[in-house]
Amino acid sequence: MDARADLAALVGKAATATALLDSLGRGRPGPWQVPMDPARSRAAAVLMLFGVLDGVLAASDRPLAPADLDILLIERAATLSNHPGQVAFPGGGVDPGDESEVAAALREAREETGLDPLGVDVLGTLPALPLPVSNFMVTPVLGWWARQTPVDVVDYGESAQVFRVPVHDLLDPANRVMTVLSRGGYTYRGPAFTVKGVVVWGFTAGILNYVFQELGWAVPWDEGREIPAPI
Repeated sequence: MDARADLAALVGKAATATALLDSLGRGRPGPWQVPMDPARSRAAAVLMLFGVLDGVLAASDRPLAPADLDILLIERAATLSNHPGQVAFPGGGVDPGDESEVAAALREAREETGLDPLGVDVLGTLPALPLPVSNFMVTPVLGWWARQTPVDVVDYGESAQVFRVPVHDLLDPANRVMTVLSRGGYTYRGPAFTVKGVVVWGFTAGILNYVFQELGWAVPWDEGREIPAPI
């Protein structure tokens, strides 16, 4: 299996925002289906950075593929006004000085984790998705960590931790659950992952779920196992 080639091929597929939104969860209207005014929303981007597994091996010993791959995540500071304490991809709003969403994702990743953007091969982007709670239209940028550099928290006012999660652990059915969130008379259920003492849920988990399914990496898991959304 060539994970880099698989990810690059995913960018070339005719993915739609609707398909991505469907992967985020069940329940209408869910947090992602709240109407947004495109004229008032702000562009943002996140970096989905995959790379060859570092020295921290997967906790799971199940025979899952790919076994030598991880992804970079951050845990947002609990003091932030938007998405406090949530696990996310590095990223943020597109600034006036950014040439593109890709440039914004790389800049934000450098500012949040200290990684060297020159070591990242950008494979492409997925369709922009609405994030109504913060009024962003978010473009996921797929990257391959060709030349890895040390990463860590740069500003504890922004991030509580920076960590690399083995994809092997994310795919393990024992680490997969559905999170349940009830708001405004509606109940939303969405895919989530329990790894490294945190719950990856919401927007981040939904995009990971989409990528894993589209690449054929996902394996069956108990979608009836539910936990409350950690908010």
